[in-house]
Amino acid sequence: MNTILFPGSFNPFTVGHRSLVERVLPLFDRVVIAIGVNSQKACEARTHERLDAIRALYAAEPKVSVIAYSGLTVDACEAEGARWMLRGVRSVADFEYERNLADINRRISGIETLLLFTLPEYAAVSSSVVRELQAYGRDVSEFLPEGPGKP
Repeated sequence: MNTILFPGSFNPFTVGHRSLVERVLPLFDRVVIAIGVNSQKACEARTHERLDAIRALYAAEPKVSVIAYSGLTVDACEAEGARWMLRGVRSVADFEYERNLADINRRISGIETLLLFTLPEYAAVSSSVVRELQAYGRDVSEFLPEGPGKP
């Protein structure tokens, strides 16, 4: 089975994230959305709430599974049988960062990284921007995917 793992904190899971998943679905037999649990990042939404919300979004899509993991992302790939990792690129700065990570990940594990450029309409959308807008009471519905997992 050709599996790709899409890692991130997904706090929250945005329309940009959903776009990447939808675009990669035809290319792989299985897409694993992997919520990284990082003790150094402050996450407002608890991991299980993010798991439930993303699982609800993809309840009708058998090719998508959603997990949580801690530790190295390449170890999560290996545990899920994924030979590929999906990363989104919004800017040149993202590209440089992701390229370096991809090189290290390939070197230490053989895992290949597929970089997809974000669609232009989502280039400014990030989880951190959405969280900040929410903190100031702004409506962020246009940045969150429609569906049962939407808060």
